[in-house]
Amino acid sequence: ARAALPGWAATAPAERAARLSALRDQLAARTEEIARTITAELGATLGFSRRVQAALPVVVTGSYAELAASYSFEERIGNSTVYHEPVGVVSAITPWNYPLHQVVNKIAPALAAGCTVVLKPAEDTPLTAQLFAECVDAAGVPAGVFNLVTGLGHVAGQALAEHPDVDLVSFTGSTAVGRQIGAIAGGGVKRVALELGGKSANVILPGADLAKAVQVNVADVMRNSGQSCNALTRMLVHRDQYEEAVALAAEAVGGYLVGDPQDDESRLGPVVNAKQRDRVRGYIERGVQEGARLVAGGPDAPEGRERGYYVRPTVFADVTTDMTIAQEEIFGPVVSILKYESEEEALRIANDSAYGLGGAVWAGDQETAVAFARRLDTGQVDINGGRFNPLAPFGGYKQSGVGRELGPHGLAEYLQTKSLQF
Repeated sequence: ARAALPGWAATAPAERAARLSALRDQLAARTEEIARTITAELGATLGFSRRVQAALPVVVTGSYAELAASYSFEERIGNSTVYHEPVGVVSAITPWNYPLHQVVNKIAPALAAGCTVVLKPAEDTPLTAQLFAECVDAAGVPAGVFNLVTGLGHVAGQALAEHPDVDLVSFTGSTAVGRQIGAIAGGGVKRVALELGGKSANVILPGADLAKAVQVNVADVMRNSGQSCNALTRMLVHRDQYEEAVALAAEAVGGYLVGDPQDDESRLGPVVNAKQRDRVRGYIERGVQEGARLVAGGPDAPEGRERGYYVRPTVFADVTTDMTIAQEEIFGPVVSILKYESEEEALRIANDSAYGLGGAVWAGDQETAVAFARRLDTGQVDINGGRFNPLAPFGGYKQSGVGRELGPHGLAEYLQTKSLQF
């Protein structure tokens, strides 16, 4: 990567854009193979793997092909010309929950910026990364520009964070590991980009479409078997509509059939491994012990699914902010419903978290929802069911991370500035 850096950094943006366009086409041509590999490695339902896990990275890669061709890598400010140059060699350390999307979120902007990269994928999902490497090679990216190193996080990941030839460490994963990587990188005065945990709140204000807000909330948490860092795991409902929301959530969860992820009828597959299954079930048990009301699901295996890493989709009511399930990231199909009496209390509860990655607000009108959302301490908020935007900056406040991914803000993470005065 270090040896290949000068040549790739000097490559014209139009040529880098051409390689990214070719990579997009390679990924698009192999979407079915990629989807099936992700389902086999991760356990995501095949439909979700096709629709999101394999398809979204094609869109993101294409967006960076366009950005590489159109981005202003230099600008004139007064008597200075400011150049936006590649930061250098990047070590990208990615998680298992979105094993291609999280890779593309780092590699595509890094390549667009003119950086070279060493990727260390999660040990649970190495085969997806191998397919990606094949696509990079087929796209004609020069040797050494992209490099793949598989291995355990505490061995290979730590080595890549420590290595003196690495200029930036881009990591997505748990906040605990993110702290360690930040400390290691700080010792070498390296740039870091950290996309970490979340405990996102969905605030349903009076006047909102309650049925739709609850349905969307439940679907969001069930997505990828709850293994999404920005999942709306805390549902906040006004006391006058609380019991109605609880009943709606329990009904919605009942429609999620847990089963073989390759079966089209399954709406929820297993979680990634035994450790994750036991972790999620442990949180469900903790919720019951701390006094939350279990209205759907529970810690036991789903009926007929005693073998495998399956978790019952679960809804808790009567959750208070001091409960573990209201504060810690569970990373499973578990919804906690909290009650509030005023907008100010809802705001306090929503912001009562060490995290600040995602969120949602529902209200009777957009103006009210936007005004509330502006007061949330979080990096991204969906308004009345606003759709995911692959060009909008994604990243968090507080312990949810440092830096942004996607779109031009994601590209900027891999650039450094130089000014010439004349």
